[in-house]
Amino acid sequence: MKGAFLQSKVEYAGNVTAQEAYSRLSEQPDAVLVDVRTQAEWSFVGLPYLRPIGKEPVLAEWQSFPPSGPNPDFPKTVSDLLVKKELDLSAPIYFLCRSGARSQAAAIALTQAGHTQCFNISDGFEGPLDQAGHRGTQAGWKAAGLPWIQS
Repeated sequence: MKGAFLQSKVEYAGNVTAQEAYSRLSEQPDAVLVDVRTQAEWSFVGLPYLRPIGKEPVLAEWQSFPPSGPNPDFPKTVSDLLVKKELDLSAPIYFLCRSGARSQAAAIALTQAGHTQCFNISDGFEGPLDQAGHRGTQAGWKAAGLPWIQS
């Protein structure tokens, strides 16, 4: 009972699946997808394809490759990109990475920067490893059959 009165700190708006994110991106005119993976991942693994719903993903690396820690300019970079899209601090933002860890950190960082609707796509673009050690088969954007392209 004692713990029932403690309130947990809300660090971001919450987690959604890739399918939920795509549905919301389709339905909410001001919703935006921010892909926080690296340039190498965008080039070699693929990108969400949002043109069928009249959108483009915002590409902003959370960290570069090889990893050297989070990009300290990430919140400002993303905020500036959203301002260029004429979106305010209340626009729904869906963050995507490979498997949900970097995108969660990005959602927290943008919430701390004043954005109020930051969601983590918890299963990411490729999801967790399967029994054979491969991604993209169990969960995530690819496994859900959502549109994507590869260069």
